[in-house]
Amino acid sequence: MHPTLLVGPADWEAVRMPEQEFQARTSALFERASPPPAGAIVFGSPLCHAELAYFTHFTPKLEAALALISRAGPTRLLVGGGAGMVQAARPLTVVQDLAPLRNAGDMVAAWLRDLGTAAGILLVGGGAMPPKLHRAITGALQESPTCIDGTELARTLMRRKSARELALVREACSTLDAAIRAMADAQRSGANAAAVILAGEACAQRRRAQDVRTLFSLDGGRTLRPFERLQQRVVDPLQVYVAVRQAGYWAEGFTLLATAPGSAAARAGEILRDTIPLLRSGASCAQAARAVQLAMPPWQSHPVTARVIGNGIGLDLAQAPTITTAADRDDVMDIDEILSLRVGLSDEHGQHAIVSAMVLIKAQGNEILWCRPEATR
Repeated sequence: MHPTLLVGPADWEAVRMPEQEFQARTSALFERASPPPAGAIVFGSPLCHAELAYFTHFTPKLEAALALISRAGPTRLLVGGGAGMVQAARPLTVVQDLAPLRNAGDMVAAWLRDLGTAAGILLVGGGAMPPKLHRAITGALQESPTCIDGTELARTLMRRKSARELALVREACSTLDAAIRAMADAQRSGANAAAVILAGEACAQRRRAQDVRTLFSLDGGRTLRPFERLQQRVVDPLQVYVAVRQAGYWAEGFTLLATAPGSAAARAGEILRDTIPLLRSGASCAQAARAVQLAMPPWQSHPVTARVIGNGIGLDLAQAPTITTAADRDDVMDIDEILSLRVGLSDEHGQHAIVSAMVLIKAQGNEILWCRPEATR
């Protein structure tokens, strides 16, 4: 579940992600847009902030924020929550010019007048805006000759990870691995379901994760649920899902923790290993999904993975491409993007298992960044 309040460490560290990295991102945004815009407006909220973080490193923790990015001048970040939030926001962003987000329509209109009206504006994340804010922004943008939805363009840029981004994803994968191994240790010691989940969450938090999200099963892996109350009974096998966000970047994984071998987990692991080589630059996502389907019988697809078996991951938990056999989707994999691949199986006798891997697409082949530990502990 999404937390009510984001509390994890989110400071901008210039050594790990220098200002030049963000300048290159905004330059690429403007260069790819057609016609060339004079600026871009990027929205972000505590629930939906991947694009805003990509261009400013800012993660809104309480209220929404708005970045006004000028092609020829400095970026301005408008922070929700009043004047007192501006100082709290400064360590979180590469942007130097911060101001409270008040009367957004008037502030955007004044910014547009400073830019001039000769060129258009990109609007990124407009679909996630609250209706009142969206009306104010679009009203101000009527003064611009063209307003282009730049959300998909921004998301396309976010697919390919730079060397610095990859280093941060590797850190997140390391934390994911440590959290799941902590859960496995707790499971092996005879701990109840609540203690197992809390062991993994505590491990990730000790490693400075910004956000930790977990799901687990009380019915042998058939269904998954969030941690809502203490579960005092020991569950074996225990299907778990863990997602950690570290330095802005997500890593996620499914595994089945069990004290005895299970045929569902074993077969799912085999299919996962056989499918990973199909993830390569220029390859069809639908073809990889069909390969998984063809390998399943006599097993059935687990309900969690029946429609989508993978997707891109990075600043967002789920981004393009989508690995699915859906008739309206046939995404193509690209170099330097990171995919989360999942294989889930079920049968009529009550056996269920979901396992997964994090995979980097390279110029030649791919690299496994994380793969589920052995199901039997």
